[in-house]
Amino acid sequence: MENVVRVGVGVYIFNQKKQVLLGLRKSKHGENTWCPPGGHMEFGETNEQAAIREAKEETNLDLNPQNIKLCGLTNDFFPENNRHYITLHFFCHDFKGTPELMEPNKCVQWQWFDVDKLPENLFLSNRNFLRNHSL
Repeated sequence: MENVVRVGVGVYIFNQKKQVLLGLRKSKHGENTWCPPGGHMEFGETNEQAAIREAKEETNLDLNPQNIKLCGLTNDFFPENNRHYITLHFFCHDFKGTPELMEPNKCVQWQWFDVDKLPENLFLSNRNFLRNHSL
């Protein structure tokens, strides 16, 4: 990959029990780490459109566009594969559907976690975000 900075999005989706949805990554980029649904922003998308699209593609959940809130960003450098991202972190508390594994080549499973009992092995951008923010 050439030396470019890409824009990523991640959506912390919360259920009625105030748990957050995380997926166990399968791809070489962050393999065996947990993260919320997310991915790359596409040309011409708004921040919110990217978050909604990625959540739908990965989980089949329909997020309420009026409930998507940008809560912070991180500057994430992955030296192991020479990737650099600015990651936009969103919160959403209003959605329809039940999480489904839509991309089994990228994710092992989706699981709800209590916000005070998150797994240790979080994806780098999520660790960076949680240093300065709480769920």
